[in-house]
Amino acid sequence: MSSIKISDASVILRKGEGRTIKAGGAWVFDNEINRVEGTFENGDIVEVHDHDGYFMGYGFINTNSKIRVRMMSRRKENPVTEDLIETRIRNAWEYRKAVMNPELYGYKEVAADSASDTEKLQNLSCRLVFGEADFLPGVTIDKFSDVLVIESLALGTDKMKDIILDKCKKVLSEDGVNIRGIYERSDAKVREQEGLERTKGFIGEPFDTKVLIEENGVKYYVDVENGQKTGFFLDQKNNRRAIASLCKGKKVLDCFTHTGSFGLNCAAAGASSVLAVDASDVGCAQAEENARLNGLEDIIRFKCADVFDLLPELEGKGEKYDVVILDPPAFTKSRASIKKAVTGYREINIRGMKLVKNGGFLATCSCSHFMDEELFAKTIREAARSAHKLLRQVEFRQQAADHPILWSNDASYYLKFYVFQVSDEM
Repeated sequence: MSSIKISDASVILRKGEGRTIKAGGAWVFDNEINRVEGTFENGDIVEVHDHDGYFMGYGFINTNSKIRVRMMSRRKENPVTEDLIETRIRNAWEYRKAVMNPELYGYKEVAADSASDTEKLQNLSCRLVFGEADFLPGVTIDKFSDVLVIESLALGTDKMKDIILDKCKKVLSEDGVNIRGIYERSDAKVREQEGLERTKGFIGEPFDTKVLIEENGVKYYVDVENGQKTGFFLDQKNNRRAIASLCKGKKVLDCFTHTGSFGLNCAAAGASSVLAVDASDVGCAQAEENARLNGLEDIIRFKCADVFDLLPELEGKGEKYDVVILDPPAFTKSRASIKKAVTGYREINIRGMKLVKNGGFLATCSCSHFMDEELFAKTIREAARSAHKLLRQVEFRQQAADHPILWSNDASYYLKFYVFQVSDEM
């Protein structure tokens, strides 16, 4: 059963350390700590003090992790309680209601144009909680219509999991939003760094884990049990709409399609043909089902293949496309592998550019926060030189607003998305 355990322990920082949390950051690393006074168990709430005793906040401690303390509150009068958790959830939901458009991200066959605000919110699909950016470290909660999917990656919030979910249901119910089921996808390898086992399964009563949602007028079955991450990538919703606006009457290549989202947006926008590619058999099968769901199976074709192998093959055949979309998985999840990731991004962009017709368009992105904006732009520029192409930037975009970027937490900014017009060298 979930609990919030407040210990009597205090973490004392070394002199000159703590610059990150003094600037509003959420993490205290092991090498910043001088000593811990008092007793605690991993996952307990502790106080954090500067070297001179100045109170800096409350957070939960875990000696298994290099991120030794994750901050939950900065004010002495705001201890970590169930009321604080409820306030954080309510603030997160109010933020989503302000920045998300239920007309675009709700299932219209259920919520017709004349539907009430309650119905529209009921069917809204969005990221409800985004970890540190919503001041709930290590926990992600996605709302797919009337289903919640939670990913817990930190011991402290893992211990509060049931409380967090109960508060989600309570806050949503105040707007008439009822949740019929909750599924846990805490199966990421990074949990092992917290001393946690990887786990997935129902929280509460079982339900059909293929959930129908709608985004930008396109319907999807989201497989919350077997899909990647929580089942669907909600962060690209606005970027899908942006590139689809360029696709009417165009021949499109969608690489790393996952369950078909970019390609289906292009097909629905009037593309003449779409070839969508992914290495996952499961993903391609789900994408084909989504195409049938939208009546787009005559426009979009799915191919299960390794994109790095397929693109040279298409180039060798002389294929050209009006629009090429590159939405790869994160090539790096640590600073140690950034050089290898740069090589991968450069290679995929060279191949992609060579397949774009003169004057056509390339959409390319990175979803790794270690591949920062400057490095990603530099990598694309080098790829253009190698491909002997000229790029004109149409626009630069980021993750959708339900994945807010907290400026004091670099990890919350991860998605970089460019649209370019690609031309042959003069």
